[in-house]
Amino acid sequence: MIKAIVGANWGDEGKGKITDMLSTESDIVIRFQGGANAGHTIKNKYGKFALHMLPSGAFNQNVINCIGGGVALNIPQLVKEINEVVGRSVPAPKLMISNRAQMVMPYHILFDQYEEERLGKNSFGSTKSGIAPFYSDKYSKIGFQVCELFDEVALKKKLASVLEVKNILLKNLYNKPEISVLEIFNEMMKWREAIKDYVGDTHTLLRDAEKSGKTILLEGQLGALKDPDHGIYPMVTSSSTLAGYGTVGAGVPPYAIKEVITVVKAYSSAVGAGAFVSEIFGKEAELMRNNGADGGEYGATTGRPRRMGWFDAVATRYGCEVQGATSVVLTVVDALGYLDEIPICTGYEIDGVVTKEFPVTPLLEKAKPVLTVLPGWKCDVDGIRKYEDLPENCRNYIEFIEKEIGVPISMVSNGPEREAIILR
Repeated sequence: MIKAIVGANWGDEGKGKITDMLSTESDIVIRFQGGANAGHTIKNKYGKFALHMLPSGAFNQNVINCIGGGVALNIPQLVKEINEVVGRSVPAPKLMISNRAQMVMPYHILFDQYEEERLGKNSFGSTKSGIAPFYSDKYSKIGFQVCELFDEVALKKKLASVLEVKNILLKNLYNKPEISVLEIFNEMMKWREAIKDYVGDTHTLLRDAEKSGKTILLEGQLGALKDPDHGIYPMVTSSSTLAGYGTVGAGVPPYAIKEVITVVKAYSSAVGAGAFVSEIFGKEAELMRNNGADGGEYGATTGRPRRMGWFDAVATRYGCEVQGATSVVLTVVDALGYLDEIPICTGYEIDGVVTKEFPVTPLLEKAKPVLTVLPGWKCDVDGIRKYEDLPENCRNYIEFIEKEIGVPISMVSNGPEREAIILR
């Protein structure tokens, strides 16, 4: 049984909590795309954690946590997270890194920073984690797979060839210092020593697990609207954020994915540049940000204040459709209890015409929100564990969203803790 856990929006929907929760009934959790450019915040009996590379099943000892071939593997970040988790009395997670996964190189991070500087006001709002340069090299066939760490002669030869071109760019485009082959090679040897016990054949592991009927969770990063093909291009990430890509990035058969659990936030938030139709500003945004997800709406990776907005039914319906959602988890409902009225974006007005279809970026940038206003419930719903115990206006809000997006809401999250969940 394979389930995918993915986001319908811009990311930061609360997928980490849901993966952590569902991993208690799972055998394998595998990250299938993205890198350390986004974080999953988890709060459980061990404390509060922000994971960027470790899969969110790391707190369950019955789970094998895998990093798939589609991931941008930042080895120093991964090692740091393992040490932090173990250092806080969490039993060491069971971990397997695909020998086909490719590594984020030190120069990927540098090029990401230098290019954002070069672009200035036209920058993409990158987290500067090296993701775009990494995937660029991957598809240019000059990336480095984990398995290459174990052939020193071939590695050094390839590294010299790659850096020949990189150093030309550093010197002539960015006016920055050139990179030493030996320095990078020695760093990679330290990486090998740090991860050698975790490297393995995830293909065989997953194949055998799927055939024997074990439960596998595919953990996605970011959300549908950040997908490079179906999102708000070019203000997107560099790997596919869709459940469909899970079959590629994890290496499992497409027919084996039986559920696509799509996580949706009860309001909208986004990090980085790009069209954001239902966005709110000023004190209104600040109030929502500070009432938002545990600790406030600030990026788990960058610490940047997230952009805030009302729930966008147009974008969310589209996100659920491209994800192939079989059910939805609606998160952070508890954050809206301070509002007298809660607007929902139910349409876009573009050049005087109202549409409920999510458009391409040039049209999206012209769109104005069409809002439907619902009454708030004006109380704290944290601690409620039965759906019928929620205030009537809160239930009406949830059911209005469910009707708009056309996918059943199977769970409602009303707090950051693993236990703060309402099953419908």
